Amino acid sequence: MARRSVPILRHLLTKPTTPTLAPANPTRSVTYMPRPGDGTPRAVTLIPGDGIGPLVTNAVEQVMDAMHAPVYFETFEVHGDMPKVPDEVIESIKKNKVCLKGGLATPMGGGVSSLNLQLRRELDLYASLVNCFNLPGLVTKHENVDIVVIRENTEGEYSGLEHEVVPGVVESLKVITKFCSERIAKYAFEYAYLNNRKKVTAVHKANIMKLGDGLFLESCREVATKYPGIDYKEIIVDNCCMQLVSKPEQFDVMVTPNLYGNLVANTAAGIAGGTGVMPGGNVGADHAIFEQGASAGNVGNQKILEKKKANPVALLLSSAMMLRHLQFPSFADRLETAVARVILEGKCRTKDLGGQSTTQEVVDGVIAALE
Repeated sequence: MARRSVPILRHLLTKPTTPTLAPANPTRSVTYMPRPGDGTPRAVTLIPGDGIGPLVTNAVEQVMDAMHAPVYFETFEVHGDMPKVPDEVIESIKKNKVCLKGGLATPMGGGVSSLNLQLRRELDLYASLVNCFNLPGLVTKHENVDIVVIRENTEGEYSGLEHEVVPGVVESLKVITKFCSERIAKYAFEYAYLNNRKKVTAVHKANIMKLGDGLFLESCREVATKYPGIDYKEIIVDNCCMQLVSKPEQFDVMVTPNLYGNLVANTAAGIAGGTGVMPGGNVGADHAIFEQGASAGNVGNQKILEKKKANPVALLLSSAMMLRHLQFPSFADRLETAVARVILEGKCRTKDLGGQSTTQEVVDGVIAALE
C-alpha cells in the first residue's frame, strides 16, 4: 500500500463527530488515464502452495471475482517438498510476468533446496519489498508506523554455498557483490523517490564484516549521492532491532542485505500488527511474485487449517499491490479500502487479530465492503 493511501484511508474511515451532508453533485477525480487496450484482462500465474496457502489464495480469487477485476489465474500445484519448481510453472511466470503465491513449506535441514529461493534465482527477483504499517482500528503498542523494508533477495547468507570441510565442521559462505548491492540500493532510492518517501536507512554490520557489509554500505552511499532530496542514514543491525521495538516511527524506507532484511521485516511486521496483515512482493526487471510480506509462520499450522481460520488480509493486500503493478489502480484502491473498513469495524477478524472469524467470514466482509 502506498504511503499516501494510509492517511487517506484514516480520513475516509473515521466517523465524523457531527452529521455531514454529502455534496449534491459529487465529482470523481481522474486518477488514471488508460491507453487503449489497458483494460484487457491479464493472466496471472497462481501458486496456492502448502498448508493455509490454498485457503488464502482462494480468498483472493473470490474477491477478484466480486470486483470483476481484469485478471484471470493460471493455477499450478507446487509444494515445498518437491525437488524443484516444475518447468511449466517457470514458463508460465515468464510468459505472464506476474505471479500470486501462497506459502511454500521448506523442510528443515537435509538436502532439499527451498523452492522460494529457486523461484527468486530463476526469475532474478532481486528485490523483496514488505510494507509494515498501522491499520486504523487495529490496536498496537506503537502508532504512526509506516515502514517499507527493501531486501536484497539473491545473495548474502542465502547464497546456498555450504559444505562440510571435515566431519563436524561446516563452512557457509556469505556472498556480497558490488553489482547486487548497487541495484538494490538504486531500487530502494527509486522507490522512495516515486512514492514521496523522505528517508532511506541502510542496515548493516560493517563494524564486524568490514569487507562484505562494507561493500554494501559503499554501494548505498554512492547511490545516495544521486538522490539529494532523500535523507540517507545508516544503522548497525543490532541497534536497528532495538530502535524498531522502541521507536519504529523514526524509520521510513529501509534497505538491507538478504538475511538482515528477513529479520527486520518480521520484527517490523510484529510491531505494526502481525504477519497476517503485512503485504509484500518480490520483483525483478521482468517478473514479480506477490505473497504475504513477512514469514507466514502458520503455513503448516494444522489447527488453523482444520478450523479454516487463516488470516487472508496479508495476501489480499498483496494482491492489491499486484493490481497496482498491473496498472489497475482503481481496483487496488477499492480492495485496500474494503479491507481497511473490515479491520476498522472489527466484526470480522481472525484469531491473530483478536477475533474468532473464519477465513470465509473475513472474505464475505471484504466483499460486502467493496464499493
